[in-house]
Amino acid sequence: MLIDLHTHTNASDGTDTPSQLIDKAINKRLDVLALTDHDTTRGWAEASSALLNHPSNSNMQLVLGSEISCQDENGISIHMLGLLFDGDYQPLIQELEKTRENRLSRMEKIVARLNEAGIEITLAEVYAQKRDDATLGRPHLADALVARGHVASREEAFAALLHNKSKYYINHYSPSPMDAIKLIKAAGGVAIIAHPLASQRGRTISLDLFDQLIAAGLDGIEVDHRDHSDLEKSELLRLAIERDLIVTGSSDYHGTGKMNELAEHTTNPAQWEALEARANSRRVVAR
Repeated sequence: MLIDLHTHTNASDGTDTPSQLIDKAINKRLDVLALTDHDTTRGWAEASSALLNHPSNSNMQLVLGSEISCQDENGISIHMLGLLFDGDYQPLIQELEKTRENRLSRMEKIVARLNEAGIEITLAEVYAQKRDDATLGRPHLADALVARGHVASREEAFAALLHNKSKYYINHYSPSPMDAIKLIKAAGGVAIIAHPLASQRGRTISLDLFDQLIAAGLDGIEVDHRDHSDLEKSELLRLAIERDLIVTGSSDYHGTGKMNELAEHTTNPAQWEALEARANSRRVVAR
């Protein structure tokens, strides 16, 4: 079985529409695909309809979720994958909306810093790179910088200007990872921390923080991810085994302009079965 539990569309900072993602996943012969756009559930309806009405009569299962932006007390960015939660649970949906709104003022400040450094870019150019209701993010700014000719690709934009250690980087409001986990669990879903030791993205969390995350209800760790070194994967696998956490592997696919390929890392079927059993209801979308 091919199981990919972390992907994005243009409902946030991916380039594919939800329907296009479904097409690609079916063509890739995935058995289980999770849609996890940043701080939103706005791609759920289109993706579900695309699967249920797909001409291939695919048996692929669609897992609806979101990658929730969080930060700890030290301002370190942490991403929490919420899967299989009730999309009508308003406390969680309201928190996602609050986080989305704060991304707007953050982008204004990042653009201002770039302009002060002589890197000309406008908010209008950034907004032109996203769908109207998409979650605004740094990848849209990266695409605008590419369009302006400042850099050649998204990868170069992040490496040179937009990484977490950059002088242009600015945090935005987001819940603590513990609060995010509690909201996901209250909504009946499961919580997996995404790429927690991906050091090239910026500062990483302390392994000691996992005690607080587990106490809040953490279900699993995304271990197999292209941004984890072999040593980081070993450390996380050891921790998962010691603390009885589910291990996942995912592509973190964003479409064109990013190297990640669908199903380049996958989740073991037994681990997926254990993860799905932790949700309070079976919410996968399938024929």
